[in-house]
Amino acid sequence: MSKIIIAIDGPAGSGKSTIAKMVAERLNFTYLDTGAMYRAITYLALQAGIVDDEKEVNKLVEGLDVTLNFENGLTHVFVDGIEVTEHIRTPEVNSKVSEIAAMPFVRKELVRMQQSMGKVGNVVAEGRDTTTVVFPNADLKIYLDATVDVRAERRYKEYLEKGVPVNLDEVTENIRKRDRIDSGREASPLLVAENAIEVDTSNLTVDEEFEILIENIKKKINFN
Repeated sequence: MSKIIIAIDGPAGSGKSTIAKMVAERLNFTYLDTGAMYRAITYLALQAGIVDDEKEVNKLVEGLDVTLNFENGLTHVFVDGIEVTEHIRTPEVNSKVSEIAAMPFVRKELVRMQQSMGKVGNVVAEGRDTTTVVFPNADLKIYLDATVDVRAERRYKEYLEKGVPVNLDEVTENIRKRDRIDSGREASPLLVAENAIEVDTSNLTVDEEFEILIENIKKKINFN
């Protein structure tokens, strides 16, 4: 197998990250978490107090080097060599990341970086435009979805497990807001690619999701 790309798309909380990591580990592929890159920019913009100023965010992104290192089940995120991993998955970042990701120049710069990472091949990439914009010619495209309530409950439990105090209603509203922004933005809106395999994960366990994906991958790609 050489230069195989598997792209996994879907809305916030649909289970993309968990499944993509499992698939990458199963195939011994590189895991590319595109969303972590947008989170890194959002964190930096929040720190600089410019998160609502698109021109300033564009200046921030220009020339930045965002890199990922997946190790022991965790994506380590670096900006210009400085690790920001611990800072990018907070409610504050979650509440603004879709707005940052909707900025055309930000998307252009990060997509360029992501496509460069994908050139090495044997990649499992996940994010909200991996099947339509980043890797439109991926060998296999998968679109995961679930109801808003299920996705909000998953995200709520993630926060609790990390010791982050949150309110379920607030998490649900944030999911709805992100859906509106992700689907309605002009730059690379969230869409189901024409040839993507759609999987509704609302009533599936993680193991069931994984088995469905592996079976579809086996049909497309020859592996044991």
